[in-house]
Amino acid sequence: MLTILAFLAALTLLIAVHEYGHYRMARWCGVSVLRFSIGFGKVLWRWQPRGAVTEFTLCALPLGGYVRMLDEREAPVPPEQRHQAFNVQPLFKRALIVVAGPLANLLLAVLLHAMVYWTGFEEPRSIVASPASGSIAAGAGLVGGEMIEQVQVLGESSKPVRTMSDLRWQLTQAALEGRDVRLRTNQGKEYFLALAQLEAREADAGLMRRIGIDAPFTRPLIGELMTDGVAAQAGLKSGDLVLSVDGQPVTDARWLRERIRASVQEGKGRTMNWKVARAGSELELQLKPAVVQDGERWIGRIGAYVGGAPELVNSQLGFAEGLWQAGVRTWETSVLSLRMIARMVIGEASLKNLSGPLTIADYAGKSASVGLNPYLLFLALISVSLGVLNLLPLPMLDGGHLMYYLWEVVTGSPPSDLWMERLQRGGIALLVVVMSIALFNDLIRLLG
Repeated sequence: MLTILAFLAALTLLIAVHEYGHYRMARWCGVSVLRFSIGFGKVLWRWQPRGAVTEFTLCALPLGGYVRMLDEREAPVPPEQRHQAFNVQPLFKRALIVVAGPLANLLLAVLLHAMVYWTGFEEPRSIVASPASGSIAAGAGLVGGEMIEQVQVLGESSKPVRTMSDLRWQLTQAALEGRDVRLRTNQGKEYFLALAQLEAREADAGLMRRIGIDAPFTRPLIGELMTDGVAAQAGLKSGDLVLSVDGQPVTDARWLRERIRASVQEGKGRTMNWKVARAGSELELQLKPAVVQDGERWIGRIGAYVGGAPELVNSQLGFAEGLWQAGVRTWETSVLSLRMIARMVIGEASLKNLSGPLTIADYAGKSASVGLNPYLLFLALISVSLGVLNLLPLPMLDGGHLMYYLWEVVTGSPPSDLWMERLQRGGIALLVVVMSIALFNDLIRLLG
């Protein structure tokens, strides 16, 4: 139910803002608007203020919306109202009306980001966990516990980071663009990450695992235990700090979890020697992780939560700084989206990056279940995507209309009706193909 409500709320807000951009600009340009609709198909609700021309409707299919303006190409227009028709407006006014929808989505994204920055919330500080063996970070010399304060994409100036989300965002951008980075810690140490060698094609969780920076640092503390689990039977207690395993110092909880999972040899668990600190004393314990199946492989489990809480930092910003950072994040997301679309077109990025309504609904529910700020950040991301997508020069989209207007500027006349019909059909076919791929990706993600 939460997923459905969060998804419908997201669709309603983003579509309403997009269409309101068209509506508001049309009214400012003196164009008469006949209908403002959220959704398509059967009308579920309608409202028309007394004396107003515009009818506001809510329809059964919420995957879109439209603003119907007075236009001689759709129906006869009385001579006294002709000056209010869309098709007779100067080219610059028509272009403004078209671009106002995507622009409204981008401005909404700025506002949503700013609201999160202004209210602030606690996030894990940019202290990295021990990287997985074979990852880029491990090869660069990171061992876990380093506090990253600056990220420099080679050829650009350094950017400060305070939280793990900031750090992951900078690394994701660099990896997808195939650019190397240099990390600087609070102690002045530098680490070079050769991200270009990844040849990243997808922005998924696997990308961060290959980089080796996918989790914040946490102390190797034992949390809640299962009463009949291996950990409880071996004498471990909640609050124990694990110092070493088989004589090797424990770096952090991530390292310990990986060691437990990898304790299986030929389908059988092996006994491990642990040294733990408890109430000022050091104890030595032996335990043999239980062997469980995880997909197609066998791993070890001890029946206890491993890892303390990460160090948190408040991300709240002032009004001016929050608004500026919101604009920067919206711009960076827009540019990254355009680059990824271009790379998918030329085959340098995977079509698996396309997501459809099922994935959007899934993430709407997940982000809403975490809290208001994560949900607002989700809305900002989808709003940017909607704005950027509609600016693409494809028939049926706002960018397609701008393409027609550009042709009109160059040639002095709009495209012929025959070419308009052909382009519209091609645009519909292309959108059907793209949506089919996105829906297929959704099903693959949800099923696997």
